[in-house]
Amino acid sequence: MQVNEKKFYDALENLFVGAKVEGEGGYINLLKIKSQYCKKVLEQFKREVEEDPIITDSFKEEFFDKLYSFFEKYFSESGSVYFVKTANWQRVYEQIYTDNKDVVLFWKTHMLYYVKSDILFRSMNVEVTDDETGISYNFYFDVGNLENKKNNERKELVFNFREVKEEGEKKVYVFDVTYSERGTKTKIDDIVKKTKIPEEILEKAFRTFKRQSEVDFFINKNAKKFLEEQLDMYLHQILLAEENKFDQKRLDQLKTIHKYAKKIIAFISQFEDELVRVWNKPKFVLNSNYVITLDKLSDEIINRIANHPNLNEQIKEWIELGIVEEGFDFNKRDKEKHKYLPIDTKYFKDLELDILNLFDNLDEALDGRLIHSENYQALNTLLPKYKEKVQTIYIDPPFNLDSSDQFMYRTNYKDASWATLLENRIRLAREWLKDSGSIFVRCDYNGNWIVRCLLDDIFGQENFRNELIVNRINKQDPKAKKFNTATDTVYLFSKTDNFYFKPIFKKLKKAKSERWHSMDSQGQGKPLYIFGCLLNPPEGRHWTYGQESIINMEKEGKIRIKCRLCGYIHTAGRWSGCPNCGNETNVVVEYLLSPTEEKQIDSNWTDIPGYSSNWGFSTENSEILLKRVIESTSCENDLVMDFFLGSGTTTAVAHKLKRKWIGIEMGEHFYTVILPRMKKVLAYDKSGISKEKDVEEKYNSVTAGGFFKYYELEQYEDVLRNMKYKDNTPADILDTKKAFEQYIFFADEKFAYVLEVNGDKLEIDFDKLYPNIDFAETISNLLGLPIKKITKTSVILQDGDREKEIKIDYKNMSNEEKLEFVKLLKPLLWWGE
Repeated sequence: MQVNEKKFYDALENLFVGAKVEGEGGYINLLKIKSQYCKKVLEQFKREVEEDPIITDSFKEEFFDKLYSFFEKYFSESGSVYFVKTANWQRVYEQIYTDNKDVVLFWKTHMLYYVKSDILFRSMNVEVTDDETGISYNFYFDVGNLENKKNNERKELVFNFREVKEEGEKKVYVFDVTYSERGTKTKIDDIVKKTKIPEEILEKAFRTFKRQSEVDFFINKNAKKFLEEQLDMYLHQILLAEENKFDQKRLDQLKTIHKYAKKIIAFISQFEDELVRVWNKPKFVLNSNYVITLDKLSDEIINRIANHPNLNEQIKEWIELGIVEEGFDFNKRDKEKHKYLPIDTKYFKDLELDILNLFDNLDEALDGRLIHSENYQALNTLLPKYKEKVQTIYIDPPFNLDSSDQFMYRTNYKDASWATLLENRIRLAREWLKDSGSIFVRCDYNGNWIVRCLLDDIFGQENFRNELIVNRINKQDPKAKKFNTATDTVYLFSKTDNFYFKPIFKKLKKAKSERWHSMDSQGQGKPLYIFGCLLNPPEGRHWTYGQESIINMEKEGKIRIKCRLCGYIHTAGRWSGCPNCGNETNVVVEYLLSPTEEKQIDSNWTDIPGYSSNWGFSTENSEILLKRVIESTSCENDLVMDFFLGSGTTTAVAHKLKRKWIGIEMGEHFYTVILPRMKKVLAYDKSGISKEKDVEEKYNSVTAGGFFKYYELEQYEDVLRNMKYKDNTPADILDTKKAFEQYIFFADEKFAYVLEVNGDKLEIDFDKLYPNIDFAETISNLLGLPIKKITKTSVILQDGDREKEIKIDYKNMSNEEKLEFVKLLKPLLWWGE
């Protein structure tokens, strides 16, 4: 095998799969399968190349060199397909000037879905020498059981000492490496005791291991189209460089390169297309629970709770939340004082259906939903149900910073990655908005230039409404060679011109009395008759009021002319010049402002805190900020959403202001911060805006309470982990010329293994997938229909004016009913051609 040929095949195997990775996880599972397919299909490729009469002699070396040079530019370390090593002239390959736009927004990864950024950890040996003693310590870090993160939550690595191995005269200290779960940490003191290795040596070894390369995981939305466009440009460049060498032989050689490159592209794109299908597959709803306050329950159910074996677990939670005191006795409770105690059905699963059946229209009765999920998966899965239903969206996405150390989520994105992350999600979120709806996006100086361009592109420049300025946490740094950053930006865009907006006001510290104010505003206008005289507004200005209003103001004595030269004031009769100095036009027209105790709020919001610190969250938005957002763009019972929920401020404020709400968050703080916060809001939370006079009227100790649902969604990594692939390609794939075009995943089971046929009987076992699937919510999301009732055997959906009953108790269905059930769930179980 010649040099270029070997280089091409070796590189192609690596490029198909990406970097060699270890550990557990869905993506790693797919890479292993991908590698198996790759080797088999390359065998067919090699056979075809060997049989091709054009690929001979000296052209064979060039053939492989050209293929290698093309493909190595477009594959990242994680196997993603996009611009990776392209030259500058190739990075902007498309026409960016169009008939209807000036310059179309472009960035390197715009054609991709952003999945996550992670470090592809490999098992490795590390040697650390103690500078003081000269003793060397040898470590081996094993990542074979490291389960890759599902999303972009920030997780710490945990190092667990396993054993000491003797390798000749050398001792090797072996560590297992995992990600932290539920706050677990490396027990450094225990390791020091067991190994007798100084703590500073251990820390240095851990730091050395952590310095492995971080990669971005993307999926190309249309890999075939992208790579074929790049291939055409690549071959055109060769043709241009060889314009004096055109002959039939050379054209045949280039056509051959094109033919085989397209075969590889067809094969590569199948893997990307499969990832796209998995990424956009509707996801199962898992581990659902409800939180409901006592005032909404019947006496019969409350009595059953009082005698339930899990009551003490619920009371323990109330004590931890500070809702009741130590020693609280549920049976001796003050029924008025404690009527808003939040019941979490996770403690009372045997009562859950009876609780739900207290309501004739379940979804209508719910105040909101909390969804633990990566936000793209949630936005995509719930879109059929909430398309054009949301009135106000507020998001405070992770800022595009240099470090994630101080945050509970990743922030150190590259600019292109961050732009793609936001674009994918905001473009999808636009579909959730009503035509009267609006979106607020908070950002700082690291990314506001990206956010504004994205929002212009997604919502249209004509729907830009405001750039609001808000306070941030002010960290004074006297050593900084710049002004300390004091503000963030919140961009407000509407979906259409027919959007809802309500001006909001704040009370002045000192009331303003009746006063005169100049009656001209910015922007050139026409002359109008004032006191019978046609007067021009000042240059570059226009009269604030129209002719009809001016006539009415003259009658009411609320307009006057003031001479600029001598100060004479004219309030009645025809104006024919100043009686004192004869001046006719050098005047100021003023109108009378009524006394006021309020001021309309403008785009400067620095009069209120932008952040607060009540929940131990580093970027906790203040409730007063969200109060302005929600009150200005929505009404009571409107639906408000936040899909970068953070500490839960948006849902907390929405509930206090009597709005419906949806909150989406992927981090572990969903359970440690957001869920506890919303339970306290139901029980009556006295903090934040609760003390505002206008809020007290609608949310107080007498009118609190509520009812919401929280659940998890199946994630992209879950799907990849649970998918069943054949170990071998279908037998005929290598016996035909369709090896590169045939849908290679067609014969794979995906999730079909939950089905088994025993004779004439169809068996279904979804426990093979997930133990706690909420079929009612899953089907509601899939069909886009709200839930009216849930029973033990079925879910009743509201389909327009009629009810639609769907059986969900699959273990007790007839064969025909099981077939219908599986057919309904097909998009979640088996996807593809």
